Amino acid sequence: MNDLVMRDAREADLPVIVALLADDQLGDAREDPSVPLDPAYLAAFRALEASPHQRLVVAEREGHIVGTLQLSFIPGLSMRGAWRGQIEAVRIDRSLRGQGLGSWMIAWAVDQCRDRGCRLVQLTSHFSRIDAHRFYERLGWEKSHAGFKLKLA
Repeated sequence: MNDLVMRDAREADLPVIVALLADDQLGDAREDPSVPLDPAYLAAFRALEASPHQRLVVAEREGHIVGTLQLSFIPGLSMRGAWRGQIEAVRIDRSLRGQGLGSWMIAWAVDQCRDRGCRLVQLTSHFSRIDAHRFYERLGWEKSHAGFKLKLA
């Protein structure tokens, strides 16, 4: 993966990032990649960019964005005040899946968490994403919790 570069996302990357988020069975129903983008995407990007505990990153190959993910660094009292890394919204360009990019991106994200002093890295994956579950299990991740969400809007 020597030709793959991870970098912090820029505002100009938003249309591609949103398109990646929309390109699956769940994102198709909850994202709107039409341009101009909904202003809420820009507001969210700016909030992420302003936080020292958030990183929205893209994977680039030959100047083209081929993947994205979000990292959150979460302080906590449990585990003797351990920081946690949270990996969210992992997406790879559909035409490039199965080539090892996702594995490389997850390893990169784990290294970022380790560098930030996190003692645990976690992620969630919708119960319907069976292929994603197999992917994470192949990488050594364990299913450890049942997740719950409450939609507010």
